Amino acid sequence: MVQGQLVFVSGGVRSGKSAYAETLVRQARGERNIYIASGIARDPEMAERIARHRKDRAQDGWWTIEQPQQLSEALPLIRQNDAVLWDCVTTWLANELYEGFEQGSLCADTPGCMEQKWHELKNTIDSIRAKAVYFAVVSNEVLDEPLVDDTYQEWLGKIHQWLASRADQAIEMENGLAIRRK
Repeated sequence: MVQGQLVFVSGGVRSGKSAYAETLVRQARGERNIYIASGIARDPEMAERIARHRKDRAQDGWWTIEQPQQLSEALPLIRQNDAVLWDCVTTWLANELYEGFEQGSLCADTPGCMEQKWHELKNTIDSIRAKAVYFAVVSNEVLDEPLVDDTYQEWLGKIHQWLASRADQAIEMENGLAIRRK
């Protein structure tokens, strides 16, 4: 099923990970540069940020897919030989774990909910990779976010380990410097 190169880029907040991943995707020279964004506009400030980033990316030749949850819904929008960047795993994970917050029923607390999302995520990543000429996945470091409970940290660690094991390259960013681990 593997077609394109899978690159996993992680680092702390403001480490340069997203900018570095964007550069890698541009250099891959896919037919289109696709940016899968995971942010949710929960307040006017975030809505403005998302709109500004989408506009900036469009002016820079990117096609943005806003997919904060259910990454698999981005699949039909990705064409063979696109170069794809998914930014970022940590935002997606928080969105999925705490899905149902408004109703008082978190996915994180529902038996089997995250396991199903994890299974779908792995299949989706493999499916995007099979279509894309290049696929870069960005994520924050496991301990970079404030901990509310260990569920988030455990899932993020599991996802990172799987991505690093599947990736052709695993890169950690530190102060704008890329440190290759694989």
